[in-house]
Amino acid sequence: MNIQLHRVISDITGTTGLNIIRAIISGERNPIKLAGFKDGRIKASIEEIAASLTGDYRPELVFILQQELKFYEFYQAQIAECDTQIEQCLASFSDKVDVTKKPLTKPKRRGKKQPGNAPQFDLRTHLYRMSDVDFTAVDGLGALTVLILLSEVGLDPTRFPIVKHFKSWLGLCPGSRVTGGKVKSSKTRPVTNRAATALRMAAQTLCRSHSALGAYYRRMQFRMGAPKAFSRYCS
Repeated sequence: MNIQLHRVISDITGTTGLNIIRAIISGERNPIKLAGFKDGRIKASIEEIAASLTGDYRPELVFILQQELKFYEFYQAQIAECDTQIEQCLASFSDKVDVTKKPLTKPKRRGKKQPGNAPQFDLRTHLYRMSDVDFTAVDGLGALTVLILLSEVGLDPTRFPIVKHFKSWLGLCPGSRVTGGKVKSSKTRPVTNRAATALRMAAQTLCRSHSALGAYYRRMQFRMGAPKAFSRYCS
C-alpha cells in the first residue's frame, strides 16, 4: 500500500491508528477524511497525516490489512482473558494490609502512558494488598516487574537467610574460581532466572532517571560498564 502512517503516529495500535485502519477496510480512501480521525493528543497535523496516507490501496493489500486487524483483535481478546485469569488468581491471596485504612500513594507514572502490555486492572493495588509493601516505590520497578519478582521469589523472604543467598540464587554474585591461590575467573554463573532478568530490565530504565538511584546507576555504568552496573542495581 506504500502508506507511511507509522512515521507520523508512533503507535498505530492507538485510538487514531485503529480508527484509520478500520476506515480504510470499510472503503474510505480520501486521505483528508482518514486524517480526520486524528485524536486531539496526536502532535502531527491533519496535513501530515493525510500525506502519510497517500498510497496504492490495491484490493489484495487491503484484504491482507483486514486479516492482520482480525489477528490483532483476536490476540487482544486472548490477552484480556489472561488478565482476567491473573486478576482472579491474585484475588485469591489473603490480605496483609487493609488498603482502605492504609491506601497506596499516587503512582510515579501518573500522567504518562502505561506500557503496551500493562494489564487492564489495578495490578499495583493487588500486589500491595498481598505483600504490605509498595515495591513500585523503588525507582525502576513497575507493577509488571514486581509481579514477575513475586511470582518467582514468593512472599516468604525467610527462604533466603541473608542477602548474599538471594544474590547467589539470582546468579549475580561474582564467581570464585581459584586455583593454587590464584583467581582464574570472577564471572557470574550463567543462570536462567526470570527474576534476575526482570531486575536487569528494571536497571535499564534508570538510564534517564533523575532520581538518586538513577544517578548512582549512571555513575557505576561510567566506571564499570553497563553489565556490572546492572549487578550493582540488583544488589
